[in-house]
Amino acid sequence: MNKKQKKVLIRVIVASVLLILCAVLPTTGYVRFATFMVPYLVIGYDILKKAWKGILNKQVFDENFLMAVATVGAILLGEYPEGVAVMLFYQIGELFQSYAVGKSRRNISELMDIRPDYANIEVDGKLEQVDPDEVEVGTIIVVQPGEKIPIDGVIEEGNTTLNTSALTGESVPRDAREGDEVISGCINMSGLIKVKTTKEFGESTVSKILDLVENSSSKKSRSENFISKFAKYYTPAVCYGALALAILPPLVRMLFLSAAPEWSIWIYRALTFLVISCPCALVISIPLSFFAGIGGASHEGVLVKGSNYLETLSQTKYVVFDKTGTMTQGVFEVAGIHHNTISQEDVLEYAALAECASSHPISKSLQRAYGKLIDRSRVTDIEEISGNGVTAKVDGKNVAAGNAKLMERLGVDYIDCHSVGTIVHVAVDGKYAGHILICDMIKPHAKEAIQALRKSGIKKTIMLTGDSKRIADQVAADLGIDEVYSELLPGDKVSKVEELLDAKTEKEKLAFVGDGINDAPVLSRADIGIAMGALGSDAAIEAADIVLMDDDPLKISKAIHISRKCIHIVYENIYFAIGIKVLFLLLGAIGIANMWMAIFADVGVMILAVLNAIRALFVKNL
Repeated sequence: MNKKQKKVLIRVIVASVLLILCAVLPTTGYVRFATFMVPYLVIGYDILKKAWKGILNKQVFDENFLMAVATVGAILLGEYPEGVAVMLFYQIGELFQSYAVGKSRRNISELMDIRPDYANIEVDGKLEQVDPDEVEVGTIIVVQPGEKIPIDGVIEEGNTTLNTSALTGESVPRDAREGDEVISGCINMSGLIKVKTTKEFGESTVSKILDLVENSSSKKSRSENFISKFAKYYTPAVCYGALALAILPPLVRMLFLSAAPEWSIWIYRALTFLVISCPCALVISIPLSFFAGIGGASHEGVLVKGSNYLETLSQTKYVVFDKTGTMTQGVFEVAGIHHNTISQEDVLEYAALAECASSHPISKSLQRAYGKLIDRSRVTDIEEISGNGVTAKVDGKNVAAGNAKLMERLGVDYIDCHSVGTIVHVAVDGKYAGHILICDMIKPHAKEAIQALRKSGIKKTIMLTGDSKRIADQVAADLGIDEVYSELLPGDKVSKVEELLDAKTEKEKLAFVGDGINDAPVLSRADIGIAMGALGSDAAIEAADIVLMDDDPLKISKAIHISRKCIHIVYENIYFAIGIKVLFLLLGAIGIANMWMAIFADVGVMILAVLNAIRALFVKNL
């Protein structure tokens, strides 16, 4: 609890004790009135003050005004215990609501802890702490073990392990070494590193994420907008309704029935009507449900830009994926080695050495798979044959590494490979040595992600790619994706998404999932744009509606689960709160519900609705 909440708790306890004492003491008349006024003012002075300010500012109709009128009216009618009790229980409900909001804010606050306080710059052999805003691009900053990386950059010196849990929601640390890019907000866990900054602090990942979260509450869902409009008209309506209830029945009784008007009975019913009608349960619990949902999602490494996007995501029935970088790793890797006359290790070694002078992604993948320091002194006479491959002398032997065209050009009988991917054939001294399969590897959880989406009620999964039909069909079949469209240009992807949008119904929403780097047009065009693998991607954070802060496709189904749970809770609270209010308003109008029942209809319903709302914070493992 914060200081303000503790003060309210103390007031609640003191007022409760005083109320019990006042009820027990055998007082009458003005003495009884004076004794009950003590706990009433202890617990309600701030509500009375807010109500008076509202009247002065011509903003009369709010919950403070309703509580003030109802409790003052009860006291004037001589119902002292009920007047004090209404104010007491209202404050208990407010305290409970304040605590619940604080609890839901803690997940957001944990995310806010990624904001760095300083950056270390080395000056004359000593470290000086400076404000991250003052650090220019290209500056070398020093990050010691246990410190946050303050600004995006590239490691110039040192190796370490990074804790990225504040950004991704994942507890598994990541290794980082010289030449690797690092982003702000990660915690340096082990070694001292020197980082050359590549962005200003205001443009760094941490700043963009913080700005995204801080502004998420400004983008309200239709449910929240409905409640805001509802409260705007509802509160004045019930105030006038209460006034009519207090005046009209006694007048009718007096004028038409020639009976005593019974003013006190109908004024009491009107005051009870006011207490019941207080819209706290709706006004508090609905925004709290969305806030809790966004907080629970951020804890899982899912950043939602506003409750409107959370609402749209819950209605998603079609999920469209980009392939490269989304369902696949976007990095060529050696997937298999088939040897003929020499061992697998020798096939890979000869290929890596022959390709050592090339910067082509295929060559880089061979060198990574080889995993040893390449001794270029072993390689001579390198010749690159465009569209075919390379030839070179390795340890004095003639080595050729390339596609089938190169083998045919050299007159080498090769063994064809039917696997999907890039095939690098290797020949040594004119004899076929084997071939290496290189492909863009499917992400570890991609297949599970598709299965999880199907279980969650997604009607159809679709994949769009610029790759060849053969590769696209193979990947789609391996993952279990329903439809695949291949050999598409970026503009073709937008057109295809528009076709899919036209084919579905209005209530069914379409989500596009991309890596956020070259998918901005499609992310913007879909009903909901989800950027994944977006750690440090400016394009993703700006173009997408939802950002998954790591590259795990399983987070997509988790995000949908969070959104649906949140919306389910919102509608539960709307139906429950309105249903109870209507029932008790009718009971109050006909005199069955008294002030104590009104307390339950107001504070009790609010507490139950708030308890239900904070369930959105908790996300079960799927």
